[in-house]
Amino acid sequence: MHASNPYTEYARARVADASGQIGVAARGYAAALTEAPFDETLAARAYRRAVAAGDRVLALRAAQTLQDAGALPPDGAFLFLIEALDDGDWAEARRIVDRIEEEALFASLVPVMRAWIAFGAGDEDPLVALAAGTDGGIAAAYVREHRALLLLAMRRYEEGVAATLALSELGPPRFLRLRLAAAARLAQGRQRDEALALLPGESRAETAARAVIERRRSLPGAIDSASDGIGEMFVRLAGEINRQNASQLALTISRFATFVAPDNSVGWFVTSSILTQSDQNQAALAALDGVGSRDPFHADVQDMRVQLLAETGEPEAALELARSRADSRNATVADWQRYGERYAAMESYDEAAEAYGRAVSLAGGENAPWTALLLYGGALLDAGRWEEARPVLERAVELAPDQAVVLNYLGYALLERRQDLDYAQELITRASQLNPNSASITDSLGWVHFVQGDLERAIPMLERASIGQPAEPTINEHLGDAYWVAGRRREARHAWHAALVSAEDEVAARIRAKLDLGLTAETASP
Repeated sequence: MHASNPYTEYARARVADASGQIGVAARGYAAALTEAPFDETLAARAYRRAVAAGDRVLALRAAQTLQDAGALPPDGAFLFLIEALDDGDWAEARRIVDRIEEEALFASLVPVMRAWIAFGAGDEDPLVALAAGTDGGIAAAYVREHRALLLLAMRRYEEGVAATLALSELGPPRFLRLRLAAAARLAQGRQRDEALALLPGESRAETAARAVIERRRSLPGAIDSASDGIGEMFVRLAGEINRQNASQLALTISRFATFVAPDNSVGWFVTSSILTQSDQNQAALAALDGVGSRDPFHADVQDMRVQLLAETGEPEAALELARSRADSRNATVADWQRYGERYAAMESYDEAAEAYGRAVSLAGGENAPWTALLLYGGALLDAGRWEEARPVLERAVELAPDQAVVLNYLGYALLERRQDLDYAQELITRASQLNPNSASITDSLGWVHFVQGDLERAIPMLERASIGQPAEPTINEHLGDAYWVAGRRREARHAWHAALVSAEDEVAARIRAKLDLGLTAETASP
């Protein structure tokens, strides 16, 4: 047998890498690294791809090669820190954190890491170690968050709850995550009433968490170890780095969160989101497998899975998953809406309307939120059931008279059918007053003036809408029709040609007929 050629394996890995197959690429780099264990360039690529693919063993092997060569990137130290935490080797963990501080890039996080190591080792006060990071800036933001988590981990529940509630300025998603972590820790300590008090909202995660606590079951998400605490630090860090468009480093850090704290669902969620942004949809789907069915964020993760399946060319699988969610005993309004959304994407509008209708029923019938009614009415409209759609949309307008989108939706639906044109104009005018910069609403207002015979007001509005959305076929077709009626035939054809660029199916056929024969009663835009 001939020995493998490391360069051949490397070339194959590069091809897989370029095509987005990060798992295949990682395995290829691993094979090449086996044949050339001291190749720094190969080790560097193997390290990044292995971490991206979630291959901790290969990542550690490549990182060791880089460290031996003095070429380990600054984030690589975190991988060795994770190993030390898993081994309970607090002395080694402290040595690694000292090196991280010396390298400076992640020095602002050192107080947090030292505090959690002190908690794990049990040999000094974690809060004293944490206090070293209160001088301001990024460190202070992390310190406030981890002070609350440490107080709860140390069973200083009252202080921990107060510190958690003081973090509301972090924004709803992060604040929700911290409240859920605090509630999980309180429930561990049999402080169930206090845990429930932290979750007063109606989000699916809070509703699910309350149900678990009320059944006296263990709520996932508690942060009660050094690994959990540092994993939570990684989760926030990954999100912040990703917002700076450094997706490769963000993915590395989020994978570290899943390595050190695999029970932290948010780590998996963030990892999946970053992979999705990089069009690594299969890897993103696999990452979601890390979130258990009892986790408060499980329903949100399933929504993400449905979306990913649809985007990866598996609409039937997406529909089946959405159906299973809707048919479950604890199905929510959002579950039925997701089911309806999948049918709407497949242009099965009757089925979409049925699902959206179930969502409306669950949400309170005619007192459901206007958004739910708009989805239901829109599906009925798309299904050709205008007589059923109109009262639903009118109820949405009653509930949301200051929402431009619903005013324009009903107004334009009436306009298309040439019904109650004065009322349609009133609705669209109100929508335009609420959102004067919306090209689609400006188009509706211009078109209602056209239909009412007021070309002098219609054309400037349609022109303004076309400037706002120059590629929108409906707007350009409307403008072309208005130009033609005004006798501006050359400009009309120019507008119709612009509409034809992105028009589809019967709309494209109608525009072609206008370009051939001019505007007729049969070819007029609805």
